Parts: sequence; structure tokens; C-alpha cells
Amino acid sequence: EMQLVQSGGGLVQAGESLTLSCAASGFSFDEFAIGWFRQAPGKQREAVSCLSYSNDYTDYAQSVKGRFTASKDNDKKTVFLQMRNLKPDDTAVYYCAIGCSEGPAAAFGVWGQGTLVTVSS
Repeated sequence: EMQLVQSGGGLVQAGESLTLSCAASGFSFDEFAIGWFRQAPGKQREAVSCLSYSNDYTDYAQSVKGRFTASKDNDKKTVFLQMRNLKPDDTAVYYCAIGCSEGPAAAFGVWGQGTLVTVSS
């Protein structure tokens, strides 16, 4: 069974940092791009970052560029989202998924369970 299991998240103050983890199992980790998404209260889910399967390409939403960094450890089959200088607007439930946009992610249908990040001002 293809699975993504998330860890990390929590409550931080504005300006602080947090790292989310997404551990993969049941599939060839180095053959799929992994995306991070988030859904803030009352808002639609949005794509936050994309990390290519070959780990040589990343892309970020404009709102997080320069503050968030996606990376992966193939040996540990884990993808990370390092978040720095967090802002209250970053408050959301964060998800990792196979695929970097809603269409492909929905097609693969493999999502982490979600983890809440709350940034206080």
C-alpha cells in the first residue's frame, strides 16, 4: 500500500521556524514528485511546494518563496518542508502528496494525513 505519513507541525510564534516531515512507504520513492499543500481555515487548498523525483527541481508558491525549503532523503524515504520566518498567514493544515498540483495529486490519490501549523502573532 502506498502511504505518506506526516510528522511535525504545532504552534509557533511569528518569525519562528518549523520543519515538517513526510515519510513514504509502499512505492519507489525516487520515482515520484512530492508536493506540499496547505489549507487554511475557510480557504481552498493551495499548492505550496514541489520537489521533483530526481531532487533537482523545486518550485514554491510566491507566498512562501525564500522562506520555505523542500528537500528529501532518499535513504530515509522522507521529504521535508523547512519553514522559516513563519507568519500568521501560514497557519493551515499542511499535506504532502504524490504530485505537485491538485490534478496529479488527485489522480494518484496518495496523501499524508495532514498536520496543523499554527502561527501566532
